Amino acid sequence: MDKLEKHKCLVTGADGFIGSNLTESLLKTGAKVRALVQYNSQNSWGWLEVYANDQPDNLEIISGDIRDLNFCYELTKDIDIVFHLAALIAIPYSYHSPGSYIDTNISGTSNICLAALKNKVSKVLHTSTSEVYGTAQYVPIDEKHPLQAQSPYSASKIASDAMAISYFNAFELPLVVIRPFNTYGPRQSARAVIPTIISQIANGKKEIKLGDLSPTRDFNYVLDTCEGFIKAAETSNINGEIINLGSGSEISIGDLVLLIAELMGKTVKVVSEQERIRPEKSEVHRLLCDNSKAKKLLNFKSNYNLKEGLSETIKWFSDDKNLKMYKANIYNV
Repeated sequence: MDKLEKHKCLVTGADGFIGSNLTESLLKTGAKVRALVQYNSQNSWGWLEVYANDQPDNLEIISGDIRDLNFCYELTKDIDIVFHLAALIAIPYSYHSPGSYIDTNISGTSNICLAALKNKVSKVLHTSTSEVYGTAQYVPIDEKHPLQAQSPYSASKIASDAMAISYFNAFELPLVVIRPFNTYGPRQSARAVIPTIISQIANGKKEIKLGDLSPTRDFNYVLDTCEGFIKAAETSNINGEIINLGSGSEISIGDLVLLIAELMGKTVKVVSEQERIRPEKSEVHRLLCDNSKAKKLLNFKSNYNLKEGLSETIKWFSDDKNLKMYKANIYNV
């Protein structure tokens, strides 16, 4: 496939963290974007509210829900490429409400795939997660690593990935599974560890409340993740592939706290709260990406190292108008 200029792209989950950044990245390529935000009574566009007063001509924003198949049929009409990011993603909340993850992540993915098939979409980019791998059995983790359902969230994503791939195998739907490792950056939910750390420090906290400090993660800056999606959309002959997106480096949560505090010029103490700790068998203790397949097929690499990406993220969170949207005193599942 050629460059995305003038292609009509659908981004589901466009009101979210990665989805809103991807929408902006796609607009910069010259693509026409139909952005799906979840229907709500306030008519909020989530992180796309930045366009509320000045919406570009090549951006169409639609409210709806991927759990409705008929809606998905209408949503995917006249679309060339689908970037499917809409999902429930909070691991702690999946312990409380697993059924909603089945409805959105599995049934919703099936609806998008079925609608894309009916409307002859040229390519579907389905979003997976490194959480499907569970605690690493070997590192770095390549795409052949066993899948382990260590939370209802990861189980729903394993199933949604399988559902997506089944449409490729059974119906020849042109589809690629993109499997990002831990993406971070501006607009990320306060449920994630990096916003949790930054927002507490920025609010003047001397004691930072976290869960387990020992797990390691492979963090990838959001603009690098978006670049990986775009490269996958532009690359031909990769249908049916599952492709990891990650930096290829890891850091423990404990060392991450020290690095962020250093970058913010603060000294902090970490307090481990029991309510923030996952059940023993549910904690994913180590994630480290083997991104060699992405390098080979997509010519992908992370342009931001961790310090650079964290510095950009800290700058965004340190802006008062952004920081006030995060309730650093409240732990929310």
